[in-house]
Amino acid sequence: MQIQGYFDLQFEAVKDAFAALFEDPQERGAALCIQVAGETVVDIWAGVADKDGQQAWHSDTILNLFSCTKPFTAVTALQLVGEGKLELDAPVARYWPEFAAAGKDRITLRHLLSHQAGLPALRQPLPAEALYDWQAMTAALAAEEPWWALGEGHGYAPITYGWLVGELLRRVEGRGPGESIVARTAKPLGLDFHVGLADSEFERVAHISRGKGNLGDAAAQRLLKVTLSEPTALSTRAFTNPPSIMTSTNKPEWRRMQQPAANGHGNARSLAGFYSALLDGRLLESELLDELTREHSCGDDKTLLTCTRFGLGCMLEQPELANATYGMGARAFGHPGAGGSIGFADPERDVAVGFVTNNLGPFVLMDPRAQKLARVLADCL
Repeated sequence: MQIQGYFDLQFEAVKDAFAALFEDPQERGAALCIQVAGETVVDIWAGVADKDGQQAWHSDTILNLFSCTKPFTAVTALQLVGEGKLELDAPVARYWPEFAAAGKDRITLRHLLSHQAGLPALRQPLPAEALYDWQAMTAALAAEEPWWALGEGHGYAPITYGWLVGELLRRVEGRGPGESIVARTAKPLGLDFHVGLADSEFERVAHISRGKGNLGDAAAQRLLKVTLSEPTALSTRAFTNPPSIMTSTNKPEWRRMQQPAANGHGNARSLAGFYSALLDGRLLESELLDELTREHSCGDDKTLLTCTRFGLGCMLEQPELANATYGMGARAFGHPGAGGSIGFADPERDVAVGFVTNNLGPFVLMDPRAQKLARVLADCL
């Protein structure tokens, strides 16, 4: 497999580990970018970007990053907190009055960002097209009763997070949430990152497909079993209501919409650049970065049915759990996206990493491909 791009010789072992991924005949396309103290030391890519395996992955190929989008959304909200336009501990209903319905008057932005609000899913089945109707989704969430009481744990909100936090951004800034996020994070840093992709960019977007035959680890199998056998369970509703959530990634409507939980589009470079800018203070004041990266929720996740640990809109390191470690330092933070893409930082080593792939793996938290690369990287440092 021809590896394109640049790597510093100190990190040749990382390049070799990346090349080794392609020994799996199912591997399609991927890219890896690593920055140390703000300097790019690895920026490589390989494989194919299109459905039929005819089109090579290019330097400017972008793809759906799924939940790698969530920290961009959280950082945007925290910037607004820093400017006094939002408050972490004010009721969401202060900015969005309808949200107070069904006993949600005490839920705050902090609860939304740390997955404690009890709104990872909607009970009432929605039609597939509701996915693209911002008003319909935010109205449904404003009316929804929480699945558990405040203070009784946490459950990851795979997609409702985007409407919940995005609606606050929209109300405070008076523009689409994707516009706010891009204007506040990607544009100032020159990142090739989009939430709400212009049609003119579609030809650069990698087609996403699923690997076959790999059932993943115990956590993945547990979640799959519930979603296949319990149609009204919280976990099932979180991923399948509206029913189009998991099947829309390659559709033009999905690319165009501004759904800041799961439809950011970018590349490995944009992820590494984002985390570098968090480490050096370009995106958040240190006290807000501390809020982002300190533990808010930890333990059994009511949605993912495995142990998760969250800051505000980012996932924190769990070194003792094979499916939940970034493979670097104890203070690592970031976010995986469905199927294997990931962006994260290790503040102790001043390292920022972005890894993206268009061949979705079946894992619930961290993908072993990214973990392997991170372990090799740690050895190189």
